[in-house]
Amino acid sequence: MPLPSMKEQFAALIAAPSVSCTQPSLDQSNRPVIDLLAAWLGDLGFAIDIQQVSPGKFNLLASFGSGPGGLVLAGHSDTVPYDAALWNTDPLKLTEVDGRWVGLGSCDMKGFFALVIDAVLPLLDQPFKQPLLILATCDEESSMSGARALAEAGRPLGRAAVIGEPTGLKPIRLHKGVMMERIEILGRSGHSSDPSLGHSALEAMHDAIGELRGLRLAWQREYRNAQFSVPQPTMNFGCIHGGDNPNRICGQCSLEFDLRPLPGMDPEVLRAAIRQKLEPLAERHKVKIDYAPLFPEVPPFEQPEDAELVRVAERLTGHRAEAVAFGTEAPYLQRLGCETLVLGPGDIACAHQPGEYLEMSRLTPTVRLLRELIEHYCLKPA
Repeated sequence: MPLPSMKEQFAALIAAPSVSCTQPSLDQSNRPVIDLLAAWLGDLGFAIDIQQVSPGKFNLLASFGSGPGGLVLAGHSDTVPYDAALWNTDPLKLTEVDGRWVGLGSCDMKGFFALVIDAVLPLLDQPFKQPLLILATCDEESSMSGARALAEAGRPLGRAAVIGEPTGLKPIRLHKGVMMERIEILGRSGHSSDPSLGHSALEAMHDAIGELRGLRLAWQREYRNAQFSVPQPTMNFGCIHGGDNPNRICGQCSLEFDLRPLPGMDPEVLRAAIRQKLEPLAERHKVKIDYAPLFPEVPPFEQPEDAELVRVAERLTGHRAEAVAFGTEAPYLQRLGCETLVLGPGDIACAHQPGEYLEMSRLTPTVRLLRELIEHYCLKPA
């Protein structure tokens, strides 16, 4: 069967549902996307390795050439959930609107794989001195379990890795970490007419938030990186739940918050500081306080500015490497020994939004850039 055109591949990837979500009712397998990529790349002569991470969730490693070193072109095969009623087009059908390719995953980021295949296609009859690895992971939008599994396996991937997340074709060498945490306070309910009848979880949480705000201020005074548009670490109190009636002492209260640490900040050190502040509150308010992450953190990421990949990407794009606040799979690939950058054609402003799109004007420059990276690392390695 002949290989579909780049646009046909792009459309097929968009049409293959692969939602990743912490809510089981919305979560889907990514196998349809993995099977498409495996079929196309296998027909082109790539060696295909499909790894099951958990039931219904898979990573794909497709390699062309052999030996150490080489280039990894990586991305995630899943998307965020969507509400079709908020879209002006079918989110699972690639639609051209005003010079844009609209569809779920067009920007973030399944469509990237079609551009990768288009970039490598005319090079496959040349001798690859070092290998090309195309990596598609699962569950980046929820737990990052695919990238975590690769890092835990410890298999070397390549000399350099480029992750095609939406960066507007500007190289990204730093990003903040992502920590999502939960505090649960269990007090004792009672009639509000006599405060001695209970122990208010809500008042304890009020003090806990005060301690967290104090830590936030201290960390923002201590840590700063001017390369980020928001140069300090951030802490956001996202949701709080507690109590059930005005005339009842609040017996339970929970808070979920997120932290965005800068490179150089250790998430476990931050958690230890939080625990140290919470412990005295439990005794003072006579409540039980449980504190734990909602899921394992995404570590902060920094690729040194003098790395070869940074210099090559800056030369090819004409842009200095920058920093972003959102998290990616970059620290996990870096842990496997790859010089790593985040560099892709989409714009983060339209990711996770109804009407997600990729500017068609980015298609040719992206294919050209990827082809130049393959030539540099695989055909003419230094």
